[in-house]
Amino acid sequence: MASNLLETAHAISRSRREFLRLATGACLSSTIFKSPLHAAAQASGRKAVVVTFGGGARDDETFMPEGRENIPHLLSELLPQSTFCTQVINRGILGHYVANASLATGAYETLNNFVAAPPSHPTVFEYFRRDLKRPTSDAWVIAPSIGFERIGESSHRAYGPGQGASVILPKRLLAAALPAGGAAQYDFLLTDNYEAPVFQSQTANREAALDVLSGTLKMSVSDFLKGAINVASPDELSVFIARNLMRQFAPSLLWITLHDIDIAHAGAFSLYIDGIRRTDRLCAEIWRMIQSDPEYAGKTTLFILPDFGRDSDEEASGNGFQHHRTGDLRSRTTWMMVLGPGVRQNVLIDRPIDSMDLVPTLGSYFGFSPNFAQGRAIEGLF
Repeated sequence: MASNLLETAHAISRSRREFLRLATGACLSSTIFKSPLHAAAQASGRKAVVVTFGGGARDDETFMPEGRENIPHLLSELLPQSTFCTQVINRGILGHYVANASLATGAYETLNNFVAAPPSHPTVFEYFRRDLKRPTSDAWVIAPSIGFERIGESSHRAYGPGQGASVILPKRLLAAALPAGGAAQYDFLLTDNYEAPVFQSQTANREAALDVLSGTLKMSVSDFLKGAINVASPDELSVFIARNLMRQFAPSLLWITLHDIDIAHAGAFSLYIDGIRRTDRLCAEIWRMIQSDPEYAGKTTLFILPDFGRDSDEEASGNGFQHHRTGDLRSRTTWMMVLGPGVRQNVLIDRPIDSMDLVPTLGSYFGFSPNFAQGRAIEGLF
């Protein structure tokens, strides 16, 4: 059984690799990393932006000939500038909050996906801030609402309260800013969880949420609402907030979780495709934001990866594109794109990489020690 699973993972990677080589001319990495990442990580001002998507997209709709029209920006604009890892495997729980918490700690978390609980292992933000003595304003998370308010810092007794990232939940900010009875025109932005679409926008402290707008982001409520009504989706609202946060604080570590693709749970294939296309466009927009901001241009590495995939059509116990419940290899085998100064361009890394390798890689990149992470730094990126 184990050998069959491994063969399936290799087959997924091989198909992805061959498509990319034909589509972009990308070359397969044949060399192992020449020197430790952290040896080059001492340059002052180094920054990283991590973009994850909750609700991965299958290769059928992306990195295959029939799906390439859905990802023109990833395929034609970003991939030629990147090192692309073709085989990133998630061995943990396939729920969006718990999977993103695992990505953020470098250790497989076992949290209830629908309960707002902190990760049990130290987060990348805690390692980053404590080891490098960075202020609160230098590490931020922008995330969907459901559960994610606790992702910024862990319950680990050696780290914990006050040592992690500040977390902004754009939908919660929007709910707090709306006047009584004003939610109708923003319904399309306020759905909290596509798996169980119950609006959970209530915030324990409306005044604190509004203070984030006026005090932190330096935006009036009216300006925020005007900006919100001009965006087309929750993810566009998140990128709108990210742009303002970058201008206000220029954080060195910014983590953005997009979630529109997960509308696939509604069962409408057209909405799932629309989510993929929007995510593709927004990833390119984030890269352009980085390149056009003098605080980020020339010193920022962008990491883009799904938290996991979706069920295959061949899995009898699954629901195809709609869900990620079977734990089959197509749900677990994804990819990662890395681009920025010093990253080798138009290169494919085809060997298996664990999802938990992200935090150690960021540790090597910045020069901090993720002592409780389970992965290891990815060789061959730079």
